[in-house]
Amino acid sequence: MAIALKGIQMGIVLAFLVGPVFFTIIQTSVERGFLHGTLVALGVSMSDILYVMICYFGLFQFLNDPGSKKYMAYIGGVILIAFGLYHVFVKAKRSHAHFSAAQETKALKYILKGFIINGFTPMVFIFWIGTLSIASVDFGYTTGLQFFIFFAALLSTVLATDITKAFLADKLRALVTHRFLMIMNIVVGVCLTVFGLRLLFMADKGLQLFN
Repeated sequence: MAIALKGIQMGIVLAFLVGPVFFTIIQTSVERGFLHGTLVALGVSMSDILYVMICYFGLFQFLNDPGSKKYMAYIGGVILIAFGLYHVFVKAKRSHAHFSAAQETKALKYILKGFIINGFTPMVFIFWIGTLSIASVDFGYTTGLQFFIFFAALLSTVLATDITKAFLADKLRALVTHRFLMIMNIVVGVCLTVFGLRLLFMADKGLQLFN
């Protein structure tokens, strides 16, 4: 349960990232209905699952090596700090143009739209590397079951919030102003920066606790 709660907490942070996926889900739901917005969210979730699997199986051999954990913690911490500062100082000041809603009529094409938009959004893969670093070094997860529970809870939370965005699209649309996005990006950026700093702080301590 504690592992699942950690995953839910991280999922809530990720759910508030504002970018192309946010606009695509909202606009698709507004213009095409809740079902089509949900299909886009499913495509996004599939893309996230693929990235998590790539990160996990690509880095798993290093997770139980104390020396590798230290470098992984530093790399993950720097990545998250850079991602957080980018949101605070770049995305928060950038004007957010609305993305065109999906025009496809077939369900599969809506799923593919969400998959492609999320899959080719910069920093998504890097973000998952940072998240894997937190799970390994900060939280001390070392077994496949622990990682499965953590990421299952995290990804389920993100999917649930994306579906909620689609369901509440009309209300959320009224809130999507430049000021709202600026505040949201600053909050998300600060949270990611804190995660990164904590990971750097825990690098040596994590080795002592989990080696």
